[in-house]
Amino acid sequence: MSQRVTIYDTTLRDGTQREGLSLSAEDKIRVAKRLDILGVDYIEGGFPGSNPKDIEFFERARELELEHAQITAFGSTCRKDLAAEADPGLQALLDTGCGVVCIFGKAWDLHVTDTLRTSLAENLRMVRESVAYLKSQEKVVFFDAEHFFDGYANNPSHALEVCQAAAEAGADCIVLCDTNGGRLPHEIVRAVQAVSLAVDAPLGIHAHNDSACAVANSLVAVDAGCVHVQGTINGYGERAGNADLISIIPALALKMGRECVTEDQLRLLTEVSHFVSEISNITPNPHQPYVGFSAFAHKGGVHASAAARLPEAYEHIDPASVGNLARVVVSELAGRASLTMKAHEMGIDLTGDPETVSVVLDSIKDLEHKGYSFEAADGSLEIMLRKRLGTYEPFFTLEAFRCIMEKREDGRVMTEATIKIYVGGHRYIATAEGNGPVNALDKALRIAIGQFYPALGDIELSDYKVRVLDETKGTGAVTRVLIESSDGDKSWGTVGVSENIIEASWEALVDSVDYGLSHPRQD
Repeated sequence: MSQRVTIYDTTLRDGTQREGLSLSAEDKIRVAKRLDILGVDYIEGGFPGSNPKDIEFFERARELELEHAQITAFGSTCRKDLAAEADPGLQALLDTGCGVVCIFGKAWDLHVTDTLRTSLAENLRMVRESVAYLKSQEKVVFFDAEHFFDGYANNPSHALEVCQAAAEAGADCIVLCDTNGGRLPHEIVRAVQAVSLAVDAPLGIHAHNDSACAVANSLVAVDAGCVHVQGTINGYGERAGNADLISIIPALALKMGRECVTEDQLRLLTEVSHFVSEISNITPNPHQPYVGFSAFAHKGGVHASAAARLPEAYEHIDPASVGNLARVVVSELAGRASLTMKAHEMGIDLTGDPETVSVVLDSIKDLEHKGYSFEAADGSLEIMLRKRLGTYEPFFTLEAFRCIMEKREDGRVMTEATIKIYVGGHRYIATAEGNGPVNALDKALRIAIGQFYPALGDIELSDYKVRVLDETKGTGAVTRVLIESSDGDKSWGTVGVSENIIEASWEALVDSVDYGLSHPRQD
């Protein structure tokens, strides 16, 4: 059986170098707990001593009761012309109390001579003594050979000597880094093979994604002999990001037959990916491989029909193996089978009603020609289906609404909305103020019907998108509004289209409320 591949997560350190991403110490603790459940072997907590958040994290991490993962501290080799035991950076690593430390050293002679401004011999001394000192303190030591692949291309002799120095000093793993992210898979393979012949120590890979090859480079490195992979959740990181562990882990487990996490842990992959996205305040990428909302979405009619009969012919893995789901997306490209399957997902049986299927398909194509899009609006699609089947019962009916915008003396801009609706044959009028017409209409509607439908209190608008469909018409262009709503348990999308943005918004808002009230949260 092939050797197990250890997974080293650096989301909490390298991942936070992504532009716009910031994690508090509490955020880091929460992510670390989730990574432990996923089965990650090592969780790099940060650069101790570099900032107060990392210091706080390592202090709090001492109290973490992790089932599997080990918290790792990251730092550099000792400074030039300074003994390892006297180096404050190495001491900061020891002060964290972590049993595992990872230090980086220069493997590209250009950085040694032009950045560190020292000799190649002194660089080897820094690597050797730093690793040896940390090992003397009974630490597991990983050595990141920074800029290794660029260094190997420029001066292979010194790049290999750096790795040999770390290995001879007792490093538990030599991690080869494509720090600039510019190397291609065939270059990675050749270099890893060369190091395997020159160094008697386990090898690892740390890839960046500047040439869109970080995942591929990590996988070919494993195939060439690496048994340790470093990366981040969702590929977060500086510039174009790091190698995405969310793609690497299932590729290792399901495609390469390499042991890294259990089957049960693998099924948590989608959940962990989205959890880290939410903690990082970054919208999940719907097209992210393996875990994206659209990763197993079938849109074409013939394709969707065949996928339902023989999913393995159209899906590279079972979506459930990574905690994801296959979906049918209904659009103007949909066929009868697509619509029937989509209706089945919604609890609507159309298998014995081909006439309704044809009518609805024609309606969808006509509506999408006018600007509607049901791919991200399952809520509106279900309501349309139920209307066609005669099973739709509105929770209220509209008599009229109006919105008035007011710019006040203090500079604030407020919108006042008044709605007149009927509930159970009785007429109700409600007025509310909001920071925009949709917000004001939403508040007024809640005032009018909230007393009748308590479940409305669970429904929140989580996203609002507007798209102008024909910009050449200027202010007279048709506008499409997509609303994303949630009740804290599930989410759904609705759509509205009109030349009047407020009318389009109202249409999407009504569908949102109708759908939410039709599917109350089950506590």
